[in-house]
Amino acid sequence: MPFNTFYYKMTFEVITKDDLKTLKQEIITELKTILGSQTEQKKWLKSADVREMLNISPGTLQNLRVNGTLPFTKMGKTMYYEYEDVIKILTQNKSA
Repeated sequence: MPFNTFYYKMTFEVITKDDLKTLKQEIITELKTILGSQTEQKKWLKSADVREMLNISPGTLQNLRVNGTLPFTKMGKTMYYEYEDVIKILTQNKSA
C-alpha cells in the first residue's frame, strides 16, 4: 500500500418505499407531539396577556375587573385571569 493513498470502504444499505413511509410516519408523529405541547394554552393569564388577546388598554381591563365582567385572582401585585373566562367574554360579546 503506497504511503499517501487512502482507501475508503463504502457500504450501501437498501432503503425501501416501506422504510420511507415508516420514517415519514415517525416524523409526523414526532412533529405532532412537539407542536401539540407548544400550543397548549396556559390556564392562568397575566394582565398583559389578556390585554393582548382582547386588544384593549390597561384602563379597559381595569373596568372589566371593577364592574365584575372579568373575574380575576390577585397574588401580591400580580393579577391573574382564567383563560376560559377571557374566551367566555369574547363569545358573549360576539355579534350575529
